[in-house]
Amino acid sequence: ARKGAEAALREEEIEDCYLPSFSHRTVAYKGLLVAKQVRSFYLDLQDPEFQSALALFHQRYSTNTFPTWPLAQPLRLLAHNGEINTIQGNENWMRAREPELHSQVWGEEIEKLAPIIIPGGSDSAKLDNALEALLLSGRDLLHSTLMLVPEAWERMPDLDPAWRDFYEYHACLMEPWDGPAALSFTDGTLVGATLDRNGLRPLRYKIADDGLVVAASEVGVLEMPDERIVEKGRLAPGEMIVVDTAGGRILKKPEIMAEIVNRRPYGKWIKKNIQRLGPAPPGRDGDRHQAALNGIGLPQLQTAFACTGEDVRMILKTMVTQGHDPIWSMGDDVPLAVLSEMHRPLTFYFKQRFAQVTNPAIDPLREELVMSLDCYLGPRHSVLEETEHHTKLIHLQTPLLTPQQMQALRENRDPAFRTAEISCLFPAKDGPKALEEALSGICAAASAAIDEGATILILSDRGVNSESAPVPMLLAAASVHHHLIRQGRRMKADIIVETGAAWDIHHFALLLGYGVNGIYPYLALATVRSFLQDRDMQESTAEEAEANFRTAIDRGLLKIMSKMGISTVSSYRGAQIFEIIGLAEEVAERSFTGTPARLGGIGLKEIGEDVMFWHQQGFPDEAPKRPIDIGYVRFRKEGEYHGFNPEVVKALHKAVQTGDYKAYRAYSQLVHGGPPRTLREILEFQSDRPPIPIEEVEPVETIRHRFVTAGMSMGALSPVA
Repeated sequence: ARKGAEAALREEEIEDCYLPSFSHRTVAYKGLLVAKQVRSFYLDLQDPEFQSALALFHQRYSTNTFPTWPLAQPLRLLAHNGEINTIQGNENWMRAREPELHSQVWGEEIEKLAPIIIPGGSDSAKLDNALEALLLSGRDLLHSTLMLVPEAWERMPDLDPAWRDFYEYHACLMEPWDGPAALSFTDGTLVGATLDRNGLRPLRYKIADDGLVVAASEVGVLEMPDERIVEKGRLAPGEMIVVDTAGGRILKKPEIMAEIVNRRPYGKWIKKNIQRLGPAPPGRDGDRHQAALNGIGLPQLQTAFACTGEDVRMILKTMVTQGHDPIWSMGDDVPLAVLSEMHRPLTFYFKQRFAQVTNPAIDPLREELVMSLDCYLGPRHSVLEETEHHTKLIHLQTPLLTPQQMQALRENRDPAFRTAEISCLFPAKDGPKALEEALSGICAAASAAIDEGATILILSDRGVNSESAPVPMLLAAASVHHHLIRQGRRMKADIIVETGAAWDIHHFALLLGYGVNGIYPYLALATVRSFLQDRDMQESTAEEAEANFRTAIDRGLLKIMSKMGISTVSSYRGAQIFEIIGLAEEVAERSFTGTPARLGGIGLKEIGEDVMFWHQQGFPDEAPKRPIDIGYVRFRKEGEYHGFNPEVVKALHKAVQTGDYKAYRAYSQLVHGGPPRTLREILEFQSDRPPIPIEEVEPVETIRHRFVTAGMSMGALSPVA
């Protein structure tokens, strides 16, 4: 009934109506109030005959959204302290799941549940939406909470096998809602609290001798004499404490799990159905990277994919020799891709976002135990049901695929894992305009493959030559991902890519962020093998070189995820934790739906022109002997412009060493001259009124007093600010 009312409100574009509770068990009192005003506003809370066995209370100003009554906590089932950093991906995947939803509880009325996640909500509100859908579809409150916010089970050697089976089964159904989270929740009978796998939010509890249990984010919210306290403690990561008011029980994690994990034969289903695809099945030919080049010279393909000399020497070589990505100085003094006079590849237009304000990053080295790169391949079933078929998936230890794994996937004869290969090339003779047609063809081919029973789509740009140019793999994969979501078919198949356009960790993060499950970087791996001819690698084997490269990619992905407070790659996948600077709105909306792209910029035509530039550099009349060096990192006279170029540095030295004002002015003119590098350099003030005389403006000393240091979150990052 409430869902029907909400749908009608949306249809009538009535935005200021919200049903805070529509339940026979709970009543939600909420508002834009400070704590002591709640009792005065809601007269129920002044009535001595009004009693409850439990209460859930949340008081905090809104940090991630503008304060409104509907978004005031507690929501319908929970109150949440922290952030859900994967919220964009969680929402995308839930929307993708809606066409696949089946449930005996709802029958044919299940269509009325959509959308499960109400647009415009906060991360807490959306988590509450998901919890409510699971709870009212048949799972109990504790089961649903453990499914959404599981503990770190993947790397825990001493974890009870039955617990591990329970968690892995549900990993086949849904990605964790990840991020620092302290949750309290109630269905009107049970009331409890839990921490996420990282435990980066505090949650303490006390139990009194009369049975009163208090759990809160800090000690002292209620005065409780010490002589009456029989137990007190703090929740560790992944722990849970629950009060069952009907049974008169206090439940800890072991008692909770004992009641839940044996309801279904999770372990039996997993053992029977999940196929484990290890890093390299023995006895396979390890030289398939070279075969993937189709006889084209390595420098030609590197150039055609815009892999520069710096990428080869500074990025790939460092990974192979040191087992991690290179460490750079801070800052980037080259122009934004959209302002550059060079033909930048598409990946340069995406900037990674990271945790802000109260949201601590994770240390992926010291906190390795909670991090996971495990992922699954195959079709997914209704998240509202639990059957054996949900575990019919292929498990990968990391999304980075070897040629042996690619071969194993192609040769898999299980009808549940039918692969379909989709070429991501277009005729070079047709020029930049052919890119849009190729993109539409790739999306249509993906839909057709699913109609024919494919459950694993292999997007491949193998086969680049003088006649065929590559569609940027990021563009192809993201377009297919969102195309299938819009068609309601995304959960019927997973996407893996076979590409020459992935060698930097940023490239891998982007592909995963836009829904890819597995990545076979054939050009990068062929380049890795080519280093064995170098003098400093004579004693290394191909296996060692590739192992170092894989380690570097895995470590780099964990580092990127940790900057956003995300622990699992399954949660990072599809989360789109990027901001686009310089792509046209229609490109962002079509292929990267939901990613902030506030500026506009180049369209498919210009992207096609960049692709064709690099393709022509790779296939001129005389094949290049080494990839081009643009100088993204180090200054090159004919390469990319650098703000700190030799002229600027020399002028700075002269100004500092001489103290001459003219020397400083010369330095200043060099800094402010040259092509624009940043947005601020192309901003101009426009006004429809004359300037205010400087005599009427308050002095600096007076203005300065108006600034404070305590601005944070919505206060500092709001649209107004």
